[in-house]
Amino acid sequence: MRIIFMGTPEFAVPILQALVDAGHDVVASYSQPPRRAGRGKALTPSPVHKLAESLGIAVRVPESLRDPAVQAEFAALNADVAVVAAYGLLLPRAVLDAPRLGCLNVHGSLLPRWRGAAPIQRAILAGDAETGVGIMQMAAGMDTGPVRLEGRTPVAGKTAGELAIELSAMGARLMLEVLADPDAYPPVEQASEGVTHAAKIDKAEARLRFDGNAVDAERQVRAFNPAPGAFLEVQGERIKILSARVVPDGGGEPGTVIGDRLEIACADGVLVPVLVQRAGRGVTSADEMLRGFAIPKGTRVA
Repeated sequence: MRIIFMGTPEFAVPILQALVDAGHDVVASYSQPPRRAGRGKALTPSPVHKLAESLGIAVRVPESLRDPAVQAEFAALNADVAVVAAYGLLLPRAVLDAPRLGCLNVHGSLLPRWRGAAPIQRAILAGDAETGVGIMQMAAGMDTGPVRLEGRTPVAGKTAGELAIELSAMGARLMLEVLADPDAYPPVEQASEGVTHAAKIDKAEARLRFDGNAVDAERQVRAFNPAPGAFLEVQGERIKILSARVVPDGGGEPGTVIGDRLEIACADGVLVPVLVQRAGRGVTSADEMLRGFAIPKGTRVA
């Protein structure tokens, strides 16, 4: 098929690559404009932008799709379909209707649960037993369109990064199935019940909370790995927690270290960091960090 690809982050990269590998004609790739990143704050193209350029695909990076000139340029591509994966910009009606088969989105949840910007993280934070990916025929609302094909997977202690890799690969496979025979996968309207919204992640949410259940704190650790990284502050230093385990309640005030291995009391249960990262340093085990950065029993963390 003649395809326009629209995506920005690493999640979308395997999907674009799969389309090319399958022999589809990707006539243009849309991505969000380069952003300043890194210590030098240099303008950095998105992962999709970089891949598209390496594949010789024309890249377009409009700030918005509301401009009639941008919409006319999009329509002039005469695409059969637009494939969208974590693009990050609103698609106006003129864009949705331009391709012959409309716009198909790879969405990382089991719709209508977790419509919105951060479905993978929200599924982990909520303690969902399973999640998945859907090939959605895009409509004017926020992830309200009918679903053509869906895949499922257990959450099972996975981090957001691990789930993103799995769901991206699954989404690429399902998208190729739908494109191979669109009529075999007619769009099915989403259920009207069970709708939840996956709000964009605020960095403040990554601060670990010890005034609740340790299970919830451990979910924070997984939901914010790799970014923005769950963290705590101790002795004036911020420490990221990349993995942790939960043990039964060992007593102590919430937010207090109650053992020699950085066991931290919660209102219910104890969170034990396993992999950690101090500011400006590499990832290490909590035990290794404690050998050079003592956090004695009784220390308060926040």
